[in-house]
Amino acid sequence: MQLILLTHSRETQKASNTGQLISRVISEVQTIIWQRTEPDQALLKLIAEGETALVFQQENSISSDNISPYKHFILIDSTWQEARKIYNRSPYLHNLPCIQLSTAKQSRYNLRRNQLDGGLCTAECAIELLSIAGLNEQADLLEKEFSTFISKD
Repeated sequence: MQLILLTHSRETQKASNTGQLISRVISEVQTIIWQRTEPDQALLKLIAEGETALVFQQENSISSDNISPYKHFILIDSTWQEARKIYNRSPYLHNLPCIQLSTAKQSRYNLRRNQLDGGLCTAECAIELLSIAGLNEQADLLEKEFSTFISKD
């Protein structure tokens, strides 16, 4: 399983960004800085090859109960408002299967205001995906680091 963080450029400067935490803890992570007018060509090629899904809440989202058809998972790493803009302004994301994580867990992410009800931050999404894929050691390690990350003053 490969996680791909499609990251808004402003996120790279924010201490509250959990995508950078994921990259430090999990080795199979690729960070791509989103550019509206010049999409990453390697990402476009990967999408064209198939086996890639987007973790994003949409009306036609599919359950995360069976993620086995996919090897690559794109997570939009930004604020909720920016994530929606990235999705809307990136037509190459629109035909991807959208995975909605099936979890009863509430977000513990408390470092930003205006969080989406029922939404998880990027690190929490990664933890859930790793758990679903049976990569429990990586999920547990990321969970531990995330707990430390959100408890800092």
